[in-house]
Amino acid sequence: MTAPPLTWLYAPGDRPRVVAGALAAGADVVVIDLEDAVAPDRKDYARDATAELLTDPQPVPVHVRVNALDGPLAAADLAAVAALPGLSGLRLPKVTSAEQITGVAEATAGPPLYALLETALGVERAYGIAASHPSLRGVFLGEADLRADLGVRDDTGLDWSRSRVVVAARAAGLAPPAQSVHPDTRDLEGLAASCAHGRALGFLGRAAIHPRQLPIIERAYLPTERELEEAETILKAATAQPGAQALPDGRFIDAAVVAAARRTLSLARRPSVP
Repeated sequence: MTAPPLTWLYAPGDRPRVVAGALAAGADVVVIDLEDAVAPDRKDYARDATAELLTDPQPVPVHVRVNALDGPLAAADLAAVAALPGLSGLRLPKVTSAEQITGVAEATAGPPLYALLETALGVERAYGIAASHPSLRGVFLGEADLRADLGVRDDTGLDWSRSRVVVAARAAGLAPPAQSVHPDTRDLEGLAASCAHGRALGFLGRAAIHPRQLPIIERAYLPTERELEEAETILKAATAQPGAQALPDGRFIDAAVVAAARRTLSLARRPSVP
C-alpha cells in the first residue's frame, strides 16, 4: 500500500527561487500558486515561469493552483501547464459545481484534478463535486475564503464544513482531504494543536505555506507508537485467523478494521521530512 501525502507546500509562481526552495524542502507535494499568492500585475510572469519549470519532470510531485475558474485567467493557465511533463496535478480554486470539474477534465484530458471548496455553495455541493469525474482525485477546503463567506468568528464554526468535506470525500471513494493552511507561520504550537483537531475530524495531512511547518504537520499525522502496536496486533490476528473475530482484550476486528491497520502501517513506512 502506497503511503498518501501528508504535506503540501505552497509556493508563489512568480518567485522562482522560492519555488526552487520548496522543491528541496522535503514536502510530499509542492503546489505552485498562480492565484492568491500572485499580484495581478505578475500573473502572466507567474504562468510563464511555471510553464518553463514544468517543461521538465520534477524531483517531487508538483501541482499548480490556477486562477478562479469563473475568471478571465483560468483558461490561459490551463492551456499553459496542463500537458507539461512536470505537472502532477491541477488544483482548482473556488469550485461550486460538478460541471466545473467535468469542464476542466474534458478541456485538459488527463492530469489529476483537486477541488478547493471555499464558499458555502461549494460546501453544500461537496458530494456532487467529489463524485463528478474520475479525474478528480481530491477535495479540500479553502478556509480563509470560507470563513469570510460564512462570517465565522471562531475557528470551531468551521467544524461542520470540515466534517462535510471529509464525509463527501469518503462517500465518493476519494482519499481523506488534507487540512487547509495554518496562516501564522511562527505559531508552531497552534499549528500542532490544530493538526491534532483536524486528525480527530478525519483529515489526513495539511497544506503549508512555509517549510518550518512541514515537520510539525508530519509529526501530527504520523501514527504514535501505541497506534503502531495496535495495528500490528490486528494484522497478526487477521493473518492467523482470517475473518471477523474478537481479540483477547475484547476488541472486535473485521475487514474495515484490518484495512485501517494497513493504512496506519503504510504511513509509518514513509520517508520523513528533513
